[in-house]
Amino acid sequence: MSYALPAPIERPASAPKTAYLITSGDLRESANVAGWPVQAATEAAVTAAFEDLGWTVIRPFGVDPATGHGYISSQRMGMEVFTRIPEDAPLIVATANWQYSHHVLAGLRTHRGPILTTANFAPDWPGLVGLLGLNAGLTKMGKPYSTIWSVDFTDPWFREGLAEWTETGRITHDASHVRALPELPDSPEKQLGEALAAQLRADKAIIGVFDEGCMGMYNAIFDDELLNRTGIYKERLSQSALYAEMLTVTDAEADAAYDWLITHGMTFRYSEDGATELTREQVQWQLKMYVAALRIADDFGLDAVGIQYQQGLKDLVPASDLAEGILNSTERPPVTSRDGSRILHEGRAFPHFNEADEGVAVDALVTDRVWRAMGLVPDNTLHDVRWGEQFGDDFVWVYEISGSVPASHLGGWDKAEGWRQGHVFFPAGGATINGVSKPGEVVLSRIFIADGVLQADVFRGTVVELPAEETQRRKDATNPEWPIAHVVLHGQSRDQFMARHKANHAQLVYAPDAETADKALVAKAAMLDGMGIRVNLVGDVNV
Repeated sequence: MSYALPAPIERPASAPKTAYLITSGDLRESANVAGWPVQAATEAAVTAAFEDLGWTVIRPFGVDPATGHGYISSQRMGMEVFTRIPEDAPLIVATANWQYSHHVLAGLRTHRGPILTTANFAPDWPGLVGLLGLNAGLTKMGKPYSTIWSVDFTDPWFREGLAEWTETGRITHDASHVRALPELPDSPEKQLGEALAAQLRADKAIIGVFDEGCMGMYNAIFDDELLNRTGIYKERLSQSALYAEMLTVTDAEADAAYDWLITHGMTFRYSEDGATELTREQVQWQLKMYVAALRIADDFGLDAVGIQYQQGLKDLVPASDLAEGILNSTERPPVTSRDGSRILHEGRAFPHFNEADEGVAVDALVTDRVWRAMGLVPDNTLHDVRWGEQFGDDFVWVYEISGSVPASHLGGWDKAEGWRQGHVFFPAGGATINGVSKPGEVVLSRIFIADGVLQADVFRGTVVELPAEETQRRKDATNPEWPIAHVVLHGQSRDQFMARHKANHAQLVYAPDAETADKALVAKAAMLDGMGIRVNLVGDVNV
């Protein structure tokens, strides 16, 4: 008996001093088309830097004449592109925009040559955000890689890093600012954290996920086997169920939430062209989503909820941002159960993890419990680590996120403005909660997977106030419709942070002063440690 055996795929042979360059794109073609000129310029600069070292760079796929861009735009395309790359060749993943890591996940997982990830450190397109997300995914899968970044790809630090990689297959970064959590001295904060961890592991909690895997964030999916050990379990929900529940929310209920926001000082920038501007109807749908999310959370007894939005739901209704930020605010419009007999989670925020990022879910749940137990305002949010520049004596980061920022971070609802989400990424529109984060002491963190276990990097920072013109310059350089936080990290340089941070997101929560922030950090670290999460202290941290 003879069978039709598949023919093995023949890959090209690797050659000396030759690297292959790929880039992963978005699943939204409008974003790929808009971002391509910046990506093309980034690739040209990276290629020129390698050529100066006597290397050849091969791009194994070209610009698609039908789309006008040269991104890998699907998982299937990524698999096909990797058949044109020698398995042991040096590989460069260059990005100047948000990238879907799962488009190249399969090829990276089995690639045997050295891998370099690189990005432009620039404000206009989120290349470094995509870089950090990709690096976190490689870390999760246990795949060795090197990483580097540059403003213009000509600085000596970048060039020296490339030279090191071409000679050794790796780039060494300074990690002296990171240390394992030591044995904490006994204190009320340690006792609190340990007690909260014991309670969580005994009584358990549920995070509700409205569709996993948002925007290719492989790093943001936490396996049940890891998550359940902490006492946290998942309720896997469908965004179609959220949409169906939105259809049952009456206009009167949405109007009541809207009137509450207006009474408390929020303003909206409306116009008539819904294709590119914000309309009252878009906001109405967002408030119905807010009500619907709380009611479904009540149905399932959830402790936190995450809405993916970017796949599927974006084609049906306006953005989830307004709903998310309201949920994360202690002071928010009341929502009743369907029968009107109960106010749901009255007097407290209900943690929402933007983009269904489960690292954020764990962090938000822990932060909420620690801060409330300490009598502090627990409102917390993730931010994209978007960009930054030196200002005076400090490197001041631009932290921005399209959704989930609570109004209290801006100084109250009267400091919040609803701006339309950008039409390139958000065709159905919807309002952001725009504003400038108030100055103050903050605790920052990220929970991620590395070495096959859950880990948490915990660090301190200060949100600073910049002159109005500098704030506006930074907003205009990035996304002026998004809320911004001017963050100075304690004891971490720009490059130390970039080399260490294992996510495109960082979690941020305020404390009333530095002493309280330090105490709250100890309680949070103790709770995370008690949950079985490996805790790392990053930068200058007082414990």
